[in-house]
Amino acid sequence: MNKLSKRDCLFVGVTLFSMFFGAGNLIFPPFLGSQAGTGTWTAMIGFALSAICLPILGVIAVAQSGGLPALAGRVHPKFAYIFTLLIYLSIGPCLAIPRTASTSFEMAVIPFMANIPAMVRIGYSLIFFAVALFLALHPEKLSDRLGKILGPCLLTLIFIIVVGCLFNSPGGYGVPTGSYTNNRIVQGFLDGYLTMDTIAALNFGIIISLNIKNKGVENEGSVVKYTIMAGWIAGAVLLAVYAALAHIGAVSGGSFSGASNGAGVLTNLVSYLFGRAGIIILGLIFVIACLNTCIGLLCCCSEYFSTIFPKISYRAWVLIFALASFLISIAGLNAILAVSVPVLNAIYPVAIVLIILGLFNRFFSKFRYVYPVTITFTGVVSIVYALNSAKITIPVITGLITRIPPLVDLCWVLPAVCGMIIGIAASVLSGNHKSSTE
Repeated sequence: MNKLSKRDCLFVGVTLFSMFFGAGNLIFPPFLGSQAGTGTWTAMIGFALSAICLPILGVIAVAQSGGLPALAGRVHPKFAYIFTLLIYLSIGPCLAIPRTASTSFEMAVIPFMANIPAMVRIGYSLIFFAVALFLALHPEKLSDRLGKILGPCLLTLIFIIVVGCLFNSPGGYGVPTGSYTNNRIVQGFLDGYLTMDTIAALNFGIIISLNIKNKGVENEGSVVKYTIMAGWIAGAVLLAVYAALAHIGAVSGGSFSGASNGAGVLTNLVSYLFGRAGIIILGLIFVIACLNTCIGLLCCCSEYFSTIFPKISYRAWVLIFALASFLISIAGLNAILAVSVPVLNAIYPVAIVLIILGLFNRFFSKFRYVYPVTITFTGVVSIVYALNSAKITIPVITGLITRIPPLVDLCWVLPAVCGMIIGIAASVLSGNHKSSTE
């Protein structure tokens, strides 16, 4: 059978949405709305581009290329190995997976306990990762568990808050504040980085294809087609949920002050709408969302590492990553976020440019040097800026690169475009230019 029913395709799409929709996806849209106020929908244009369009295009690019290693291999085999490894580690045990436990703990436990002993955090993380580990042992069954059960439960709980806000709104939108006073589209785009979804999109395709194959689809072309369809379904659901959360944040920010992040924005609103019950609902939303993402990340990371290190089984890798993530999560959310921002700033632009090149590979594959030159230019600038934001400077180099004029506040865009042009020119001048596509 090479055909997926509409019902199964929908469940696979909801599964992909559930894997995408984790801690950052809950935190950042409401905070955007809170800060942007009357400019919320302008800011949402930028946020949707980086937090929805790019991730879905990433799924498509990887599916069409035959996997992330194949896509990154167009730059260089060694780059493919290192970049893929960095991607999996950053969205895996080093940053994203531990963040799921830390964020859900902040929202599900801290509001109900005044003084929290360290053992409570440890106990929560232990239970959280034990459940995630158990569900991640069978990656081919995620569409049954996430798509049919956990995903719909999450959407139902979010819907309850949205309906409550529509029928009992505390007020209207406030005035734009903070970083959203100017350049709202660009700021929304930059905040979309923090969801980490574009990076995750480069890896989730492998698990989605497993679930499609588990439904009886064997033809590789059909698997790619249904993976792309699942991506569009996930994107549509993400857009609806983000819009709802941004509206909630704008209403909450216009009525309550003092929230320092998206979690505080949501807490203020649900407390107003439902009292103590609202805090419980919000806690459940965070736990389910973070658990879904944790399971998806454990699956895709373990699947990849079991292929490059076949002597260690998939199940052993799930155990290793769950244990490592458990230990890192104990450090707490603030410590994890402090590390994640510069790492994301370094990796994200490279991922974005790689996706763009992959989507238009029919054209760029004609020019041998486009991929390596463009990625080199993008990567060097992104790394230098990321180090500079972390107060680490490289003599002479940092000064030179930070003088490059940013295009609409995105420092890597101009170098990427220059790299693309130079790569095309170098290919033509050296004779490494083909008239036919791959």
